[in-house]
Amino acid sequence: MKTPVLELKDVRAAYGRIQVLHGVDIIVPERSVVALLGPNGAGKTTTLKVASGQLRPTYGCVHIAGKHVNGVPADALARAGVCSIPEGRGIFPNLTVQENLRIVTYGGGSQRHVEEKTYVQFPKLKQRRTQVAGTMSGGEQQMLALARAVATEPALLTLDEISMGLAPLIVAELYELVAQIAASGVAILVVEQFAQTALKVADYAAVMAQGRIRSFGQPADIEEELQSAYLGKAG
Repeated sequence: MKTPVLELKDVRAAYGRIQVLHGVDIIVPERSVVALLGPNGAGKTTTLKVASGQLRPTYGCVHIAGKHVNGVPADALARAGVCSIPEGRGIFPNLTVQENLRIVTYGGGSQRHVEEKTYVQFPKLKQRRTQVAGTMSGGEQQMLALARAVATEPALLTLDEISMGLAPLIVAELYELVAQIAASGVAILVVEQFAQTALKVADYAAVMAQGRIRSFGQPADIEEELQSAYLGKAG
């Protein structure tokens, strides 16, 4: 098997004295979508924070493209190709679409290249390019967050609840874009409360409960464990 873009091995993590992750193992291969699923409080967002360098594990190993990166700060991982979209809207609401995209160019690349690439993949944003981002619909704001992330040409993209507050049709459209982004060569780890939505585009899925991965495999393989986790029977 090819070296995965992200691998967590027996990862444990805590906030102060409160242990949240209890030996998490997960892999995210190249060009794939891995859905991290489970009830609230399972440790999903904490897992994303560890993967992106925002939280240092207390035990275990974090590998990015086969390299051990425990303790590497988030900004260094970002320069190495790790990009995160947090829960909510990962944009600057008081700036226009063009100005939001311009910020991406500070890491390298021209404004023209970033905009051309964005408007091909996200044509709706071309119509909104001079509009203040915070005045757009929630779905358009989330598209802008995805566009900004893709413009950095990441190797790994982590997404936390991109469906929050959005209508089902908009969510379906966003996940179609997620699948396209993965197909272009990006490894994606997505946390999603609405499991069936994420599973429609996921290549693999992990079911999490009480800070542990209960099951990992292709979507069809984790259905029983998923139902148990959401019904509170995973013990």
